[in-house]
Amino acid sequence: MMILRRKMGHHITALFPSYVYKLKAFSSSISVRGLSHICLANRNEVAAFLGRNDEFPLEMKSLSTMTGTILVQAGDPAKISLEIENAIDEHRLDDTWKFYEQHMQIDGFPRKSVVNKILAALSESLDVLWLEKAFGIVERIFEKGKQNLLQKETLIYLSFSLAKVQLSVPASTVLRKLVEMEQFPHVSAWSTTLAYMCQTGSGAYLAAELILEIGYLFQDSRIDPRKKSNAPLLAMKPNTTAFNIALAGCLLFGTHRKAEQLLDMMPRVGVRLDTDLLIVMAHIYERNGRREELRKLQRYINDAHNLSDVQLRQFYNCLLQCHLKLGNLGSASNMVLEMLRKAKAARSSYAAASMVVDAVENDGKSTCVLGSRPTSSHEESSKGGSEYDRPFKISLVSYEEYLRDRNFVKLDTEAKEVLNTMLAKLQTQVELLTSERGIIQPTEEILVKLVKAFLEAGKVKDLAEFLIKVEREDSPVSNDDSLIVHVINSCILLGWLDQAHDLLDEMVLAGVNIASSVYSSLLKAYCQANRAGDVAALLRDARRAGIQLDSSSYQALIQSKLVEEDTQGALHLFKEMKVAKIPKTGHQEFEKLVKGCEEGSEAKLMGKLLHEIKEGQRVDSGVHDWNNVIHFFSKKRLMQDAEKALKKMRSLGHTPNAQTFHSMVTAYAAIGGNYIEVTELWGEMKSLASATPMKFDQELLDSVLYTFVRGGFFSRANEVVEMMERGNMFVDKYKYRTLFLKYHKTLYRGKTPKFQTEGQHRKREEGLIFKKWVGLN
Repeated sequence: MMILRRKMGHHITALFPSYVYKLKAFSSSISVRGLSHICLANRNEVAAFLGRNDEFPLEMKSLSTMTGTILVQAGDPAKISLEIENAIDEHRLDDTWKFYEQHMQIDGFPRKSVVNKILAALSESLDVLWLEKAFGIVERIFEKGKQNLLQKETLIYLSFSLAKVQLSVPASTVLRKLVEMEQFPHVSAWSTTLAYMCQTGSGAYLAAELILEIGYLFQDSRIDPRKKSNAPLLAMKPNTTAFNIALAGCLLFGTHRKAEQLLDMMPRVGVRLDTDLLIVMAHIYERNGRREELRKLQRYINDAHNLSDVQLRQFYNCLLQCHLKLGNLGSASNMVLEMLRKAKAARSSYAAASMVVDAVENDGKSTCVLGSRPTSSHEESSKGGSEYDRPFKISLVSYEEYLRDRNFVKLDTEAKEVLNTMLAKLQTQVELLTSERGIIQPTEEILVKLVKAFLEAGKVKDLAEFLIKVEREDSPVSNDDSLIVHVINSCILLGWLDQAHDLLDEMVLAGVNIASSVYSSLLKAYCQANRAGDVAALLRDARRAGIQLDSSSYQALIQSKLVEEDTQGALHLFKEMKVAKIPKTGHQEFEKLVKGCEEGSEAKLMGKLLHEIKEGQRVDSGVHDWNNVIHFFSKKRLMQDAEKALKKMRSLGHTPNAQTFHSMVTAYAAIGGNYIEVTELWGEMKSLASATPMKFDQELLDSVLYTFVRGGFFSRANEVVEMMERGNMFVDKYKYRTLFLKYHKTLYRGKTPKFQTEGQHRKREEGLIFKKWVGLN
């Protein structure tokens, strides 16, 4: 080949000596890589450069079919690097990128300082397109195995910027790469990235995964703090703020069981509890129906002296919700009554104290307005006085500022600001309780939920007792607007006439004065339902109680008698109405209440009750109870007992839900090797999904997928992936790519075997499909 090149070179020199001289004169900008690679496709430009415009000789034309370029501008990598740095200093990102691409074409990646300067500039822009390009650079560097070009500080700043613009997957990938490189980021730095990731559902899920992955390194005191070499690693250890951020993200986006996995990790990592973490834990236990854990947590709450009214309200709201979820109506109603008693006592004390203060201040000619009262914490928060309600304002942390802040003070402050905003969102979900002057009080919502729960459970007598006690603690404005009246009227409107009558009887037996409008409403409902026996019984009760019915009730009674063709009875009722001198137009309270509910302007309590009963889902407390039993056994890895509990649960007619299966699957995954059991559960899950409206969430399917991938059940794994993608669920491909490489790195690498059964062929195909899905082509 070299001899051929020399011969061709001599041949051309002999033919065109003057052209060759010009080529040599321009050798600083010309690259002639062997004349065998010359291409004369652009002959006119070459001829113009050589000083001729006429046609090439015939001998030169014969070389025109060769590939390559006859003249290539010789680029100077050092000069291009200088242009890149100048463009960055002048904030010309378009030129920066253009010069970077030129450098890549000529000499590959620029030197380390230039690469990191490019990444820092693109990260600082906080522009999605530039940040995607920056991440692309990092990916390409890792593909080429040139990680030594990357600096730890630059990658941390890039992940922070990616998270800020909601590019959570790239942000988490950069953090994971840092850990793989053993360039451990400080917890104050990566927790800020976590905070911004938690603004989306997929980001919150990834944040929880990161905490679990990083926390695993520190479980059970694996890292010796006495060794100086472990200092950078220990600086990465998740702290209370990091856990709070990830847990709040899980709560805001509904990944409650993933949050519980984080709670299980906390004591093994040695995380200290603070007041925010206590409240976040309460929310998680409530969502998962962990009543016993909430009771244990209550001890810490009672001992904590620095909890605010807002935090206390959140905890007791969680406790009430959990009681309702598990059907523990006695505990829930006792809590409500205790709060009402304390609120009543506090109001009396406050009224007496106000009178004394007003008397003293008026005597001293104070300018205080009579009847003024201190502002409650609830009012302060509504005015923006609460620390959780203040919107956070975050300025851009430049790369230079970030480098100067060696202790990550600014990033730590920023993370806590975002955390406070997330906690404020959790606070808005509290609807069962409110506070006034520091005293927690139940809202109408909890009363409505309790009434519904008592009615659904058929505990009318217990409901009557509860309503009577509520009335004694919180006297109604008028007899016609009391809670009891609204509940009975709601039952009538829903057609639950027997429950309404039972409640009425219980109230009468307890000596409660019931408004005549209640008798009138129930009587008319019985008449419309043609229940003559109940009409007669209610009429006797009303007369015994000294209730005077209105004209609309008499009209309904007369109409029912006429329908029964009882003319004498109708005439008797008409005479009775005339003797009593009842006016023809009654007050018709029930009709007003119904109209108010329809218009949404009046009778708010009754409207809420009707809406809750009609729209609210019926709570199956039995499922929650069995789920807690199965969760207990699964957590202790007593899987035989858990299987027996599941079998008993089915036999009692309770259908397992996502929480049931999640406890079982995660326990099997922790034990390892129980792939047949998980496959059987997966079969039952598919049957339930096809036969019932039951939906399986991301957390459960992710746990099933993890088990199948680890065990190499790729046919099942592909089924789970299909179900998740059909439900538009986020899947952490990075995790499964890593898992595949850990357990099946050499699987399906060689050529397809010539001889294999149909089953082996199908298994191989499913494995290759999954391998392609995770990006391991």
